[in-house]
Amino acid sequence: MTSGTVLTLVRNADILVTMDDARAEIADGAVAWRSGAIVAVGTSAELAPLAAEADEVIDARGCVVTPGLVNTHHHLFQTLTRALPGAINVSLFGWLKRLYPIWACYRPEDVFAATQLGLAELALSGCTMTSDHHYLFPDGVRLDDSIHAAREVGLRFHAARGSMSVGESKGGLPPDSVVEDEAAILADTVRVIDAFHDPAEGAMLRVAVAPCSPFSVSTDLMREAALLARDKRVMLHTHLAEDADDVAFSLERFGCRPGQYAQDLGWTGPDVWHAHCVQLDAEEIGLFARTGTGAAHCPCSNCRLGSGIAPVRAMIDAGVPVGLGVDGSASNDGGHLLNEARQAMLLQRLKLGADAFDPREALWLATRGGAQVLGRADCGSLEPGKRADLAVWDMADIASAGAWDTVAALVLCPPSGARDLFVEGRAVVRGGDLVTVSRDMVVRAATHSLARLMSLA
Repeated sequence: MTSGTVLTLVRNADILVTMDDARAEIADGAVAWRSGAIVAVGTSAELAPLAAEADEVIDARGCVVTPGLVNTHHHLFQTLTRALPGAINVSLFGWLKRLYPIWACYRPEDVFAATQLGLAELALSGCTMTSDHHYLFPDGVRLDDSIHAAREVGLRFHAARGSMSVGESKGGLPPDSVVEDEAAILADTVRVIDAFHDPAEGAMLRVAVAPCSPFSVSTDLMREAALLARDKRVMLHTHLAEDADDVAFSLERFGCRPGQYAQDLGWTGPDVWHAHCVQLDAEEIGLFARTGTGAAHCPCSNCRLGSGIAPVRAMIDAGVPVGLGVDGSASNDGGHLLNEARQAMLLQRLKLGADAFDPREALWLATRGGAQVLGRADCGSLEPGKRADLAVWDMADIASAGAWDTVAALVLCPPSGARDLFVEGRAVVRGGDLVTVSRDMVVRAATHSLARLMSLA
């Protein structure tokens, strides 16, 4: 039997959370897939006839099954600079100034090791698809390094080719040593799109155009990047309105708020998603809603850097596409999307009241919402025809045992990790451990790179 005809069935789930348009939850649920695509969803009794022909039957008794979690914003290279002294108790701009000189010392093998470490952490915590905003390219580093790392781990990967072109000598935030020539940026962006981007349904790898931020690239590069992305039919990504300093910079440098700046340069539309958006005002929220512009909400990072509480309730109510992001591991300093869902819920309740945000809504952001933000209509829900990206959660684990509503418990008392994880129907985690890469090898490579970076610091 060829791999294309292999049938896998997961059954006996206490609850199967579909995240379809009706947000159906199926008691004693089951899901089957073949060739990376879901072929049937229903009760275990309804899918019982498939058991006889299935090549593998997985028992999910005592478990909740959900679509795989989707991470809409990350900087995986930062996984080697967690809990860095001097960057622990400062806000965004001071945090960046502390970290730029260390990131400038990276080599290709460091990016590879950091990326695999971050992806392993995401996989173990139930994430099946992630974006990665990579914007520093010292000492021979290329986007290819993180792409190769992702292929080995096996998560669905959206590689955002970031860039910085305006250093301190030109009024930007980063030191001149870490910025690139703008013509070279655009040329390499074309190269990686042509080499790696897959626009097809079920794609494991896509590329986005992603200048780092309005305070680290020129207006010309922002405009040219938007034109390039539309010509290549890929998505656009950057940081926007992350904190009060970010807004103040925009008003002083460009004479307008971040939302207006984005609109003027072609950075709105359903092919655009912005990270953070903590300081969007009502007019900017309306702009995002009208244009279908997405937002990557990173609640733990926003708290860590004291950036504020993003107006997520208002954005969702207005119709803005919103997903969750863990952000860089140097500003979080972890990569667990259920923790992000919990924090997103708690912050909106803190600001607006105990009934302002339901756990199931937070879980929706972590799955279907994130897929929508990344332009992936083929992912984010468990329905026939959708890609077989799913997580199996053992709710008898220490962190979740005792819960009455086990779906709400995924957000209120998240399990420490997924029992099983499948991406495009292939196992990435089984029994709580990595399948595609060696946990020991990932940690060993990261430890080796960390020692070198610490010796230089």
